Amino acid sequence: MLFVAPNLASVLLFLVFPLGFSLYLSFHSWDLFRPMHFAGFDNYRQLLRDPLFYVALRNTGEFTALTLLPTVVISLLTAAALNRRLPGIGLFRTLAFLPLVASTVAMAVVWRFLFATDSGAVNLLLRLVGLEPVAWLSDPGAAMAALSIVTVWRSVPFATVVLLAAMQGIPENLYEAARIDGAGRWRRFRSITVPLIRGALSFVLVITVINSVQAFDQAYALTDGNGGPETGTYVLGIMLFQNAFGFYEIGYAAALAWVMFALLLALTLVQLWLARRDEDIE
Repeated sequence: MLFVAPNLASVLLFLVFPLGFSLYLSFHSWDLFRPMHFAGFDNYRQLLRDPLFYVALRNTGEFTALTLLPTVVISLLTAAALNRRLPGIGLFRTLAFLPLVASTVAMAVVWRFLFATDSGAVNLLLRLVGLEPVAWLSDPGAAMAALSIVTVWRSVPFATVVLLAAMQGIPENLYEAARIDGAGRWRRFRSITVPLIRGALSFVLVITVINSVQAFDQAYALTDGNGGPETGTYVLGIMLFQNAFGFYEIGYAAALAWVMFALLLALTLVQLWLARRDEDIE
């Protein structure tokens, strides 16, 4: 008990207490300066009547859809490419994992320069191939695409690490038996690799959805924290930040945080149920 006491105390202080206090705040009206007042479910009712909540919910759903599939597919292919015994493969693994150790805000600022309409490297490349430049950060639709590209680029290394670790745990004799039976590389990947890393794939799916719904730092750095242009990148994380630290509606922001938690819990349970159902069918 003495050995685990410091860890238990840190969990209670930095995890359990903030969770409980945020739930307590969600039933109160508080602006950080005046005493808080009990509001009951008023914050939740106000949230359901707020049109910006549905804008943020729609944008978050679109953003999750744009990032989930590319992240999983690119990570799976990257992990398969790195799961080889070739000279210099360690260097390529290091390069693939570099975005994982970089600051998200710093990388988002760099991407802002890359997405600049007139002098950005992305539009310069588009001009080289004969395409028209895109107003990445001033057009609402393009801004969401730009945010998704940055998030996929940031998320792929972590997902690749997880999938690569799962692939390296597959016994080599299964591949040898498949080669003897005449199975090609694609057949081995589809019939051996993918089924045996299904648990890791489910984990990557869940984590990617959670990160997408909670996205804030990259959206803040790309749009100066206002969710623009217009409401093109106005996601739930931006809405929560603005209400908490822009409008000082702490109780309202806490209610939004718990609604986000409920959405994430529901999505995670559905995904786990689907994964279990697929296992039972097989």
